[in-house]
Amino acid sequence: MRYFSHEHGEKIFGRTRGAIGTAVQNCHPPKSLHLVNQIIADFKAGSRDVAEFWIEMGGRMVHIRYWPVRGEDGRYLGTLETVQDVTGIRSLAGERRLLDAA
Repeated sequence: MRYFSHEHGEKIFGRTRGAIGTAVQNCHPPKSLHLVNQIIADFKAGSRDVAEFWIEMGGRMVHIRYWPVRGEDGRYLGTLETVQDVTGIRSLAGERRLLDAA
């Protein structure tokens, strides 16, 4: 792990600065390690360009996505993981085409 955002804000999966510099596998529960390792192996092999999951957790719908980070030569450099509470997004209806004034 090299970076995470929202250190002081509400987090779906809590992290401390101590996690920076550790293997990403240390940030996932043992029951999902085989999935994390498979995603990384697929990214390194070039056989996958995205992996995504969604789970219900504490009354929220959580969307988790992984992308490979590649150099200009296509070489695998690492993985970007995003975690987003999409509960509000799932409830959208109709359209909003303009930005509302705050």
